[in-house]
Amino acid sequence: MNGLLMRRKIVNGVMLSLTGIFTFLTISVLFLILGYLVYYGGRSLDWHFFTRLPLSPGEKGGGMANAIVGTVQIVGMAALIGLPIGFLAGVYLAEFEDRRFASLVRYVADLLNGIPSIVVGLLAWSLVVVPMRRFSALAGSIALSVMLVPIVTRQTEQFLREVPSTLREGALALGASKWKMIATVVVPAGSKGVLTGMILGVARIAGESAPLLFTSLNNQFWGGLTQPTASLPQMIYTHAISAYEDWHQQAWAAGLVLITLVLVANIAARLVLARGISVPRG
Repeated sequence: MNGLLMRRKIVNGVMLSLTGIFTFLTISVLFLILGYLVYYGGRSLDWHFFTRLPLSPGEKGGGMANAIVGTVQIVGMAALIGLPIGFLAGVYLAEFEDRRFASLVRYVADLLNGIPSIVVGLLAWSLVVVPMRRFSALAGSIALSVMLVPIVTRQTEQFLREVPSTLREGALALGASKWKMIATVVVPAGSKGVLTGMILGVARIAGESAPLLFTSLNNQFWGGLTQPTASLPQMIYTHAISAYEDWHQQAWAAGLVLITLVLVANIAARLVLARGISVPRG
């Protein structure tokens, strides 16, 4: 009996040690990435980086103001396109019992989640860029929205399914129609989770570069909705593979800004979920 107890303690200690080691390694990777970005990118961050346009290699004082604005423009337009579609699709999957079609929608959403982003960019290039005969921020937004829709769809379905069925039954028993029940009871009850999923989805697409290489391309100056437009992920790519040391430094700085935006979005999502912030009812 004592031998069995001792063996259990040894196994428990070994497994606890292994989980601690792998947890430490996982956290270390994150801090290693952040450390590199802060060390190499922090030296190139100044006011000019946020307010000036890029300069030619070797010239000092240039920035990436156009890429920052372009990223906000492209990601913002993608959110305007993808969030409503993904939200309504998630509501349909969570609240309606058409099992055959719902299963098809769910399968397509999961399939889209697994498609490489570069393939999505190629699709947007063939469907938007070629007919328009130009690269544009709009094409980049459409490509990113295709990636955003399945993320929001599955997140919305998951959180709405967690709403207790008693709330639905109570609303229907009081005479509310199904759509009114969904709009006034189910969605507000699951709104903090849905909002969290939306924030994480937008953060997920904000760092994508492959779709933008085929769609928005790049621009050394200010872009527009129907013009080639610079973005932080794309500028990181072009500057990092260049042969110029000053461009390498700016690539690190752009990476630091981008990862900071993603971290802020993730922290905001955690706060929404932890503090129970929900969308107020009208």
